[in-house]
Amino acid sequence: MLAIIGGTGLSKLDGFKSRGREKCSTRFSAEPVAIELCEFAGVTVAFLPRHGKQQAVPPHKINYRANIRALKQLGVTDIVAINAVGGIHKDLGPGSFAVPEQIIDYTANRQSTFFEEDIAAVTHIDFTYPYAEGIRQQILASVATVNKVIDSPQACLNGGVYGCTSGPRLETAAEIIRCQRDGCDMVGMTGMPEAALAQEAGIEYGSLAFSVNWAAGLSVDLISLDEIRRIVEAGMEFVTAVVQGIASAYH
Repeated sequence: MLAIIGGTGLSKLDGFKSRGREKCSTRFSAEPVAIELCEFAGVTVAFLPRHGKQQAVPPHKINYRANIRALKQLGVTDIVAINAVGGIHKDLGPGSFAVPEQIIDYTANRQSTFFEEDIAAVTHIDFTYPYAEGIRQQILASVATVNKVIDSPQACLNGGVYGCTSGPRLETAAEIIRCQRDGCDMVGMTGMPEAALAQEAGIEYGSLAFSVNWAAGLSVDLISLDEIRRIVEAGMEFVTAVVQGIASAYH
């Protein structure tokens, strides 16, 4: 079963038929996690907006463990995550996309593992490749298909390193210089521990990263939240079409 985790701007799946909501209780949250079941082209997809339906949950307050455990309990095997990022790579200007293949985790004070309580032995996962290559190729194939039928094809970087910061503030120019030195091509706030928890849960995980601004210090202007909102709104039709294409492949 495929799940879509919606990021900034993606609080619903346009073009999908609603098949109701599942409320999954986990030991990681007092309240159950609400997951919407949607259908497209005969395929049922689980949809979870990580910032909530009202887009009011900031990155550092997301209950990543409850979200991933709830999807696992629902029977999800594959996740496509939508992540808004700041572009660092020269080809990741606002409005462009990437399908990253690596992560550097700069976050702190997040509950980042299932393997810390009620375990029989210390457990480690192999996290060499944080993104499942099969999911990455599905995302890239859908992007290519959508680009063939739209008037203005969207640039999409195949690969790249996602640097994950804690937020909710944006980064300083010096922090972005550090990210550049470390090899990051983009910077966001929600890629970790989500990707690691999916790996711990045995769920294949991939990301479509949407550049909504140049990272701090990489443009002549300061970062404008109004401009970010404009970029997000302009890109949601493309994101939705890509998600529909991915879902269609699950027949």
